[in-house]
Amino acid sequence: MGDIVQIYEDYQGRADFLTVYVREAHPTDEWQMKSNVKDDVCYAQPKTLEQRVAIANDFTKRFKFPLPFGIDDMSNAANDAYAAWPERIYIIDESGRIAYRGGMGPFNYKPEEAREWLAARYGAVKHDAPKSPADAAPAPLTPRPAAAAK
Repeated sequence: MGDIVQIYEDYQGRADFLTVYVREAHPTDEWQMKSNVKDDVCYAQPKTLEQRVAIANDFTKRFKFPLPFGIDDMSNAANDAYAAWPERIYIIDESGRIAYRGGMGPFNYKPEEAREWLAARYGAVKHDAPKSPADAAPAPLTPRPAAAAK
């Protein structure tokens, strides 16, 4: 989740973002995962749009998720149109056409590929802090004061 949030923060001034909540991937009443219990994201599969809205609201508040949020209808129209389940990234260009179609999650969900597309289109974003010490620029050399003469 952190990768997509960072991409959003980096490119929100140049591209519009929308997260669409589709059907639950691992609901408690179907295919519950241990990781859901560990992360305390345990929801039953919503049966109504109101339940789906409540889960989306809970998620955005609990995890302080900053991206704009849409919710698929109960016929799963967005999910079916975009093969979005369980997670997927699309980039729609200014003319309304799909410009980037990411792989289906979880194994082919690669936010970094979307970042690369955005960087090629809008320019790379430079961050204040390097990702690792190896990425940091070397500190400038400062001369040592000469030893005092005796």
